[in-house]
Amino acid sequence: MTRPIRRQVHDIGRRRAWVIWSVALAVYIVAVFHRTSLGVAGLVAADRFDITAAQLATFTVLQLVVYAGMQIPVGVLLDRFGSRLLLLIGLALMTAGQLWFAFAGSFEVGLAARVLLGIGDAMIFTSLLRLVALWFRVRQAPVITQLSGMIGQLGAVAAATPLAAALERFGWERSFGISAGVGALLSVALVLIVKDSPYTGLSVEKIKVRALARTLAEVWGNPGTRLAMWIHFTGQFGATVFTMLWGYPFLVEGQGLSPAAAGGLLITLTLTAVVAGPIVGHLTGRLPYRRSQIVQVIVVAMASVWALVLLWPGRAPLWLLVLLVCVTGCGGPGSMVGFDLARTFHPSERLGRAAGVINIGGFTASLVTMALIGVILDQRAPGGPGTYTLTDFKWAMSVQFLLWGFGSLQIWRYRHKGLDYIDDHPGALDALRAGDTLLPGISRDPD
Repeated sequence: MTRPIRRQVHDIGRRRAWVIWSVALAVYIVAVFHRTSLGVAGLVAADRFDITAAQLATFTVLQLVVYAGMQIPVGVLLDRFGSRLLLLIGLALMTAGQLWFAFAGSFEVGLAARVLLGIGDAMIFTSLLRLVALWFRVRQAPVITQLSGMIGQLGAVAAATPLAAALERFGWERSFGISAGVGALLSVALVLIVKDSPYTGLSVEKIKVRALARTLAEVWGNPGTRLAMWIHFTGQFGATVFTMLWGYPFLVEGQGLSPAAAGGLLITLTLTAVVAGPIVGHLTGRLPYRRSQIVQVIVVAMASVWALVLLWPGRAPLWLLVLLVCVTGCGGPGSMVGFDLARTFHPSERLGRAAGVINIGGFTASLVTMALIGVILDQRAPGGPGTYTLTDFKWAMSVQFLLWGFGSLQIWRYRHKGLDYIDDHPGALDALRAGDTLLPGISRDPD
């Protein structure tokens, strides 16, 4: 298929790009807030709905199952219709889901609300990444991608302390209801400001249904896609599991910290990720040939500190818990490297589908880990949250090592497959070693 000729009609990487990015980023911050809101509300939710640990985990696991399952359909729709429309639809669905959850009176109704929230959430991040790929220069994009993921985690900061305070002061319905109202304001800004692309001729790809299976097979068959997916799988789940569900109970019920101290550590984790993101982005931008190896160093560091905490006799000292959240917070920036790899292995008109496949990795790992932790806690402490002990948490949190080990093996495997794939295209491997991330014959036309 002949690609249409692109004509640039707006500046790239200038003021308009930053304004568009800021609005889309604000939507992502709201999405992260909604996604992680159960992190501090989990114990309250367990009492409100009178549910077990496994049922509590089901709220988040089901939400992530929907999120992960929607990634490929969202990627296809994104390449077909562009970022602005999907951001608008996703924001509307999240707003409706959170408002519904605010007034849910039963476990089953709450599950339905989280499903709606997960569908909307699934449309946000990849839409933001597509805007970054199209509106910023090649050298800017790795850092902006990291900033997008890390600044977005400010939503988790808002969920860690302000939401906890609101729940205590205003109660469940008012706290979640007010948080849902922010979406209406942001939808106006989306309509007025965000544009899909600075180009004409390649803003979206008009995908025909009969060609869809072929193009998806090509995206999946590219070893760079799978390398990026396993990077996201291995790097992301530690921080996601900690902030979205089990970190707060682990710190309060297991380590004996006060709710305020636990909330402070969750904020520390998020702020560490915000600081680490640009650093990882700078390193991967300068050393694209070493990107997967940088991620593996981060994974080894996370596993090592978690091993120290879980093997520590009794409760870990505060300094070690601070180290734990700081190192775990670096996993998010590490997982974002996968999306930078998508730009290397795919042309721009396939970034939506590639990002959708990649995004499945981390959230699949997260939901598996969350579910396993819930099952182990229920087996060891069938009496519910009030009966959890530190030993129970140590056994439950140990399941993370299984996923870190398996993911690291897959990263090593597909790094070599990816390099072989690049080497088949003349000049591409030399360009990668020289510091280029857009490669001739792969992500851009041959020179």
